[in-house]
Amino acid sequence: MSFASAFTPEKLAEAWEIVVRDFPLALWDTLYVTVLATFFAILLGLPLGMILVACDEKGIRPWPAPVMKVINVIINFLRSVPFLILIVMVIPITRLIVGTSVGTVASIVPLVIAAFPFVARLVEGSLREVSPNIIEMAQSMGATPMQILLHVMLPESVPSLINNFTLAITTIMGYTAMSGAIGGGGLGKIAIMIGYNRYKYAVLYAAVIVLVILVQVFQSFGSWLARKCDKRLKH
Repeated sequence: MSFASAFTPEKLAEAWEIVVRDFPLALWDTLYVTVLATFFAILLGLPLGMILVACDEKGIRPWPAPVMKVINVIINFLRSVPFLILIVMVIPITRLIVGTSVGTVASIVPLVIAAFPFVARLVEGSLREVSPNIIEMAQSMGATPMQILLHVMLPESVPSLINNFTLAITTIMGYTAMSGAIGGGGLGKIAIMIGYNRYKYAVLYAAVIVLVILVQVFQSFGSWLARKCDKRLKH
């Protein structure tokens, strides 16, 4: 089928029927998977990022260098594996956790495994932006490493963390589209299984447009929230 023939009035009418019939559930699946995967990725990545900053050799609570090197190697390894390959690699883990390796719920496991090292690096970057003078002041006042981390470094880096978590959720949403290639649900599945494989390019473009709109909504909300939480902009 030629590209032009995919946008005839008949094909567009057929695409509209698919949009009306299948897109609401696919949109829900995409949001459900994205929000849950982001939540668990932050749940794992936030403390890991805190460890990367607080426990390195120049941190407020240094750990043995070999331990930190192992942690960094694991993070770098998981970040370097392409997502589609990672999905296949973690199939045994996915089956162990959810009982199957295909479907909407099953796609959450590889999404979390792919995303939490990325989140950890984002958190590390945000925490390293905190002024050393503020940390030294807290230390001079007798604050413990945990108090410095939880009551000084984290509050100071909130705007940056929000921006980075927004980046994470939009990245994970992109991963959900790729998971559609091997059985994941959502808009990615419709785009690939119906739009691409069945040459219904109007459906493919419709799914892409919806995904772009979702990314813009999350990005705009995250940027607004970061500005609201930035104490520097309140003075």
